[in-house]
Amino acid sequence: MSDQNTAQVVTRFAPSPTGYLHIGGARTALFNWLYARGRGGKFLLRIEDTDRERSTPEATAAILKGMDWLGLDHDGEVISQFERAPRHAEVAQQLLAEGKAYKCFATQDEIAAFRESAKAEGRSTLYRSPWRDAAADTHPDAPYVVRIKAPQDGATVIEDKVQGDVTIRNDQLDDMVLLRSDGTPVYMLAVVVDDHDMGVTHVIRGDDHLNNAARQMMIYNAMGWDVPVWAHIPLIHGPDGKKLSKRHGALGVEEYQTMGYPAAAMRNYLARLGWSHGDDEFFTDAQALEWFDLGGIGKSPARFDFKKLENLSGQHMSALDDAALLHELQAYLVAAEQPVLPDAKISMMEQAIPFLKISAKTFPQLIEKAHFLLADRPLDIEEKAAKNLDNVSRGILTELTPHLQNASWSRNDLEHLLNRFAEDRDMKFGKLAGPLRAALAGRAATPSVFDMMLVLGREETTARLTEAGT
Repeated sequence: MSDQNTAQVVTRFAPSPTGYLHIGGARTALFNWLYARGRGGKFLLRIEDTDRERSTPEATAAILKGMDWLGLDHDGEVISQFERAPRHAEVAQQLLAEGKAYKCFATQDEIAAFRESAKAEGRSTLYRSPWRDAAADTHPDAPYVVRIKAPQDGATVIEDKVQGDVTIRNDQLDDMVLLRSDGTPVYMLAVVVDDHDMGVTHVIRGDDHLNNAARQMMIYNAMGWDVPVWAHIPLIHGPDGKKLSKRHGALGVEEYQTMGYPAAAMRNYLARLGWSHGDDEFFTDAQALEWFDLGGIGKSPARFDFKKLENLSGQHMSALDDAALLHELQAYLVAAEQPVLPDAKISMMEQAIPFLKISAKTFPQLIEKAHFLLADRPLDIEEKAAKNLDNVSRGILTELTPHLQNASWSRNDLEHLLNRFAEDRDMKFGKLAGPLRAALAGRAATPSVFDMMLVLGREETTARLTEAGT
């Protein structure tokens, strides 16, 4: 292998468009993106759409949409593996011409019979074709597959940046099929040719592909191509340590958007699933790009944990720039098929975001806390809040309203006015806060009454108190 550290890093994400972008795929894409972007390299996208029955344009669109939401931009055009089939076949024909591959005329029945007798005799069931060294003049006029000539002695060492050196005895490798009898290339060939032609220097993918690496190296070596740097990352498990399933959260990435997690939190959480930088849990994109390396990826499967995701989500919501958070809130509403905020509510939301975001962990929580400004009169008052609006409380609000109509509308003056009002009536402020929350928001749990009054403004505040007092 030539020294690729001096060359530009090129990584790729190569999903199969047979469904949505699931969480494991999203993490693989993120790791590749971080590794390339953090080193000034290229991050490429290839759609492995050779399975024509299961590949759909809708699934490709879902993958692109999920990556777009996560902010994982790719370089150049999206590559279609299916469209490159002639190039894959060309490489197989080259190997055939160079004597590094051969035509195998064995039928499926013959291969099955070979395996059956090998099993009965306790021999390896790895198929050994009698056509490997057959002279061309003995070839029948019959369908054939093209097989690569696997090395038969020694060992293949996969130098893996995550798993360490993995040694596979060459007598465990079969003469892999490159072209089927109808002339179409197999996936294993397509992947190698595409990665080589795309200039991929680092293959970062799930460790379910680890065994494939030894078989793919046969093609690299036969063609005299540089073998990429391998990094096979452990899969993601559920909180119970079992393979991730839908009940654990193996959903499409877009589901996490509709659940209301900010994209930055999702990137942070996915980066921490199987990779670490010391004890850091919360970090920014800039830090992740600076820190991410293959050495920080653990060997054991990561466990998906919604509580950790929610905790990180809350930290990112607090840290996000107010304008960016409001922009993402609108995108969340679209994704969740909810009405977007009208202009009048947006200006109020701009004032409220700084205090709303401090305690909200997701966008639905943020919207719940913003209920006081999103709701219109007449307010629908929840049962718990209604208990704070008995006749005495209503009378107090009616008495308070004229004071507010002439007050200076600043936080200090409002705090002074309300505290003085409570003192003059020998009340604790908490006794006044309950009815105010109910009148201003229709809820028992709300942001600070002063925050709400400042956002609502004098006219709306007094209108709501008047309405509640009657």
